[in-house]
Amino acid sequence: MKDALLHIENLTLGFKQNGVLSPVLKKVNFQLFKNEILGIVGESGSGKSVTNLAVLGLLPRKTTVINSGKILYGGRDLLTLKETNLQKIRGKEISMIFQEPMSSLNPSMTCGKQVTEILKRHTNLAKNDLKKQVLALFKQVKLPRPEGVFKSYPHQISGGQKQRVMIAMAIACKPKILIADEPTTALDVTVQKDIINLLKELQRE
Repeated sequence: MKDALLHIENLTLGFKQNGVLSPVLKKVNFQLFKNEILGIVGESGSGKSVTNLAVLGLLPRKTTVINSGKILYGGRDLLTLKETNLQKIRGKEISMIFQEPMSSLNPSMTCGKQVTEILKRHTNLAKNDLKKQVLALFKQVKLPRPEGVFKSYPHQISGGQKQRVMIAMAIACKPKILIADEPTTALDVTVQKDIINLLKELQRE
């Protein structure tokens, strides 16, 4: 266990609504090691996304009931951390590429500004270097016309390009763990293959 980058131990939780508890996860156990690609497989509604969101502390606190378990990262149980401490980890050390980029990207902000925001939060880059770094990330994820995408709003670019912006945002701070929650679901087959190959390239790097 001590060699695992992430260790989920007997995680059991559910959601409470109108006094009724609906169980979702029951005794989930797995370990993730450095430089490993780990696949979590299950039918729709089995709790894959809930597990991912639990790692990042993104489940609704008022309705989530954690019956048992730990999520251990860097010697700390993420389930016991305050929101301010989680924010320091989220995006910097553990990142997530969400399933649907259109609902995950802010429609009122340009793509460039959205990636800039995460760099501002977690790095000490000078103002002049922020845009350079975002453009470098856009090139790394093979976005065509990085300058154009930087100035574009999410609705002005294609689904595949939006997903690449999400990936650029997720890898911006070189996280130790990158969670990909079905990142190709909304994309056509050709783009799906490109995204998977891109993620494998980034993992190798």
